[in-house]
Amino acid sequence: MDKVVVGLSGGVDSSTAAAILHDQGYDVVGVTLWLMKGKGQCCSEGMVDAAKLCEQLGIPHHIVDSRELFQENIVDYLVAGYSTGITPLPCSQCNKAVKFTPMLTYAREQLGVDRIATGHYARILHDQPTGRYQLLRAIDRSKDQSYFLYDLSQDVLAHVLFPLGEQPKTETRRIAAAFELHTAEKPESQDLCLVEANGSMQAFLDKYITPQKGEIVDQSGKVLGQHEGVHHYTIGQRKGLGIAHSEPLYVIGLDAVRNRVIVGDRTATFAPECTVQRVNWVSIPEPTAPIHAEVQIRYRSVAVPAKILPLAAGRVRIVFDAPQPSITPGQAAVWYDGETLLGGGLIEPMDDRLPQKSAQ
Repeated sequence: MDKVVVGLSGGVDSSTAAAILHDQGYDVVGVTLWLMKGKGQCCSEGMVDAAKLCEQLGIPHHIVDSRELFQENIVDYLVAGYSTGITPLPCSQCNKAVKFTPMLTYAREQLGVDRIATGHYARILHDQPTGRYQLLRAIDRSKDQSYFLYDLSQDVLAHVLFPLGEQPKTETRRIAAAFELHTAEKPESQDLCLVEANGSMQAFLDKYITPQKGEIVDQSGKVLGQHEGVHHYTIGQRKGLGIAHSEPLYVIGLDAVRNRVIVGDRTATFAPECTVQRVNWVSIPEPTAPIHAEVQIRYRSVAVPAKILPLAAGRVRIVFDAPQPSITPGQAAVWYDGETLLGGGLIEPMDDRLPQKSAQ
């Protein structure tokens, strides 16, 4: 039988993925990554549920201590980002640096297995003419997770299975119930694992970043109020500013060097373009000329038409057909051709929004 290592978080999706593959005749081995102490779907509770599932299916279960890897690549990464005024996207970073690549390496080196699987909602297609493995959106667009997988390598895509990509979430629940999995009715995680473990992102960050009071200013540099720490804010934020104003104000810039939060009206949140770094071309080779695609700048945002212009050093410039609101440095911009994810990268800061000096 074909062997496959299935990443188990203890949730219904990964549990059902393992059960499906086991039912199809695969020789399944369960692997759970121990990412951090405390509560959270991926940690203590998740490990217990994953162990119960493996016992139920009669398959081996391995727990891999990935806490140091998680600390370095996610916790330190988040703290460094928020400290400099950007809003990092931990999930895509975690998928590449902590989960998929290390899990495939563990499967190969420790278990002699050359294939892994997860419960992510996405699809993979091998393009015969180019020889590339293409990443596609899931059939269930409401659960599609391809946005978080844009940074996976061709080696990973060639050796990973997504058993849930061709079905809606309702079918996953139905299959889990049919297999009588104890996770069939387990509620979905609503937050990042770090938020679950710490109560809120602010509580997590305050453990590592000392809050420092500073000014909230408009685009001219006029002081409108005070803040308790730049890391408590993100681009596009409207609530929690504590400013009385004639019209709603939004965060449009974060100046960590001067310890200032820059605000403006809704029109000021729009920008016609952005630059993106650390680009990974997934389903197509890196182009040498501009291409048109549909760009998604947040997980829940609608992909919108834009021109992608390749730059040097793994960067691109994205010019939107229409200006877009709340383009957030540190988040991922991911571009598609229909269902096919072409590439993605991390949005760079837009320094032109920062006032150069305070108004008198």
